[in-house]
Amino acid sequence: MPQTMDAEAVRTWCSLALEALGREREAIDAINVYPVADGDTGTNLYLTVESAARAVEAVFAAHETGRTAPPPGDVVHAMAHGALLGARGNSGTILAQLLRGMAERTGEGAGLADALQRAADLAREAVAHPVEGTILTVAAAAARAARTAGTGAGPAEAALAAWKGAGAALDATPDQLAVLGRAGVVDAGGRGLLTVLGALVETLTGRAPSPAGGPPARRPQAPPADAGGACGPDGGPAFEVLYLLEAGDAAVARLRTRLDALGDSLVVVGGDGLWNVHVHVDDAGAAVEAGIEAGRPHRIRITHLATAAPPAREQAQRAVVAVVPGDGLPALCAEAGATTVPSRPGEPPASGELVEAVRRAHAREVVLLPNDPALHHTAAAAAEQARTEGVRVALIPTRSPVQGLAALAVHEPGRSFDEDVVAMTAAAGATRHAELAVAESRSWTSAGVCQAGDVLGLIDGDVAVIGADLADTARAVLDRMLSSGGELVTLVLGDRAPDGLPGLLEAHVREGYLAVDTVVHEGGGDAPLLIGVE
Repeated sequence: MPQTMDAEAVRTWCSLALEALGREREAIDAINVYPVADGDTGTNLYLTVESAARAVEAVFAAHETGRTAPPPGDVVHAMAHGALLGARGNSGTILAQLLRGMAERTGEGAGLADALQRAADLAREAVAHPVEGTILTVAAAAARAARTAGTGAGPAEAALAAWKGAGAALDATPDQLAVLGRAGVVDAGGRGLLTVLGALVETLTGRAPSPAGGPPARRPQAPPADAGGACGPDGGPAFEVLYLLEAGDAAVARLRTRLDALGDSLVVVGGDGLWNVHVHVDDAGAAVEAGIEAGRPHRIRITHLATAAPPAREQAQRAVVAVVPGDGLPALCAEAGATTVPSRPGEPPASGELVEAVRRAHAREVVLLPNDPALHHTAAAAAEQARTEGVRVALIPTRSPVQGLAALAVHEPGRSFDEDVVAMTAAAGATRHAELAVAESRSWTSAGVCQAGDVLGLIDGDVAVIGADLADTARAVLDRMLSSGGELVTLVLGDRAPDGLPGLLEAHVREGYLAVDTVVHEGGGDAPLLIGVE
């Protein structure tokens, strides 16, 4: 049983916290009435911790000695950095800052009580206008309780004291925040933090903490329909804006002032040049422009905040959920009737995002297209979660967006589910896929040694052609793919595709392969060119 926060303990904590939030996500969503009654606090916390856990696993995967665990400092900082990158919503953003504070002190060798205190202080500093009765209050109480456990207390004793202190503070939140008292619920963000601290106790003691003697005796109840009160577009800002921002400290200080004047619920967390910005505003464009003036914003998310329940819509019989890169392919797939999930370079979607997309599709049957072999495990986990919610899900193991497009082209909701899945799977499997990329460094490949700047032609995932020119390499790849036959070539152009490339490739196919048709799509994305041959 681990008694210190070593690398394995941090890993276990992330895993247990993710499992616990997965179990309690819906219950936490149900009591989310502050700052906006949009019912997503549990989901946001789950996605934030999932990103943290994924970052921790990446550190272990990269540590190849096979005999010792990675350095504890590397793991705890990966946890905090992963949470920063994946933070969602108000509570998720604050949780990321709490983990950052813990990472700072733990990395310095401080005890758990000091780490919790730094976490609470740092989180409160990140919120423009702290409000009592929220996750901030619960975090502060946890830190105080851990310190009162005594200087001689070990991590397990400090964690248990923090959990009990957080539970008592959570029970008092309805008396501190009027909107919670009216709804008869405790703070959703604080409830999520209690769950994360409970996972910490289980990590350090080997036992999940018992509800007796610690957490609130009053069980949260689902809020009434009008629990949102004045929150939302009728009594508050209309949009939630989030983005990651690369900027210096001085620029972020100016950004805080500007965003504070634009709206409320402002939280800016991070440091060392990378920040996660969260704010509720009426003018979403102005909030994004402020980020552009401060530095380089990316992963921008804008969500309309609505307190009133959306009109009920009839559940569809069948839907398709597809993961797609770039800016052009999502619109193309949406036109074909798919619910899309964006995938950006270095930022693959988490399983929670895929589950949310399945929910948005609002169908009894869903076909899931990951369009990337690296996402198959994530997609399988999402499919299992959706099945527990009563949705029939079929996962087609598409390895490229062009295979996803081929599957979508034969999708027919009027067929039986099994027949539709078989047809889509066959279409995807009959589509060979290729990708052009630019080598970043000298390395060995299946086609020989490449130099930095060389153009690589990958067919079905393996480097088959190495060239100096994008168009010449693309023609060589097409020739290899069409040597075994084909009826349709699909070209998906990326952001770095040169002007005139589609015309050159269409002419090449037309002149050399008379029975083959070509279709071109503007896909965007990092890869200069994707090719599919059916």
